[in-house]
Amino acid sequence: MTSTSDSDLYLRGAATLRASWEAYARGSAGAALVRCDGVAAGVFPREPERSVYNNALLDRDLGPAERAAAVDAMRAAYASAGVDRHAAWVHESDEAMRAELGSRGYTVEESTRAMGMALHDGAPARPDVEFEELHWAAYLEYLLAVGVPAGLLSGADPSAFHTLGAWRGGALVATAIAFDHDGDSGVFNMSTIETARRQGLGAALTARQVHDAAARGCSTATLQSTPMAERVYAGVGFRDLGRFLEYVP
Repeated sequence: MTSTSDSDLYLRGAATLRASWEAYARGSAGAALVRCDGVAAGVFPREPERSVYNNALLDRDLGPAERAAAVDAMRAAYASAGVDRHAAWVHESDEAMRAELGSRGYTVEESTRAMGMALHDGAPARPDVEFEELHWAAYLEYLLAVGVPAGLLSGADPSAFHTLGAWRGGALVATAIAFDHDGDSGVFNMSTIETARRQGLGAALTARQVHDAAARGCSTATLQSTPMAERVYAGVGFRDLGRFLEYVP
């Protein structure tokens, strides 16, 4: 079986990320994933998703005219929805797009690292840690407890996600969701409450999501990592695919 290149993993992860934004949008009033040549913009005009999910992913290695048109289309999508705050996601290797955004007054606010793994290269074994499939209501309660805006994702279709959690002493202390798209499983929103950190739960929970994705027939898994979690995901087997730089006006 042939190996999966970093470029292929990146493209699969980008497609899954866009599809997940589209799934979130179906549960948020007035929201949509606006797809134009060179860009896909998640447009969320109403709270609570407005404060979190107004992100656009720009394609890599576009020509000069295509770059300008993609940025114009992104800006128009947000302006038409009355959204004045959004983030444009650009791969760090795309110096031309970075220059295009810089010339229009955008600056980098933060970054995440794209990571991926080919499951035929060896999916992690099922970890020897007890996790439970969560009802969506329990997951939303956990999100509220860890400080996300009230009501975030309350309109999402639970059947679109594979939701797992760990309990300790009757309390939910760690969660992660997975979203499958075209044979790739995106692992999102992995979170552990502060008192349960440094106990291996994050790594075990990620490994379980990846193990389950392979059992569902997925051939790859992808995610976007904060700097704090990069070593956790690398330990599970995820490869570094470069950073997403998040530009804001």
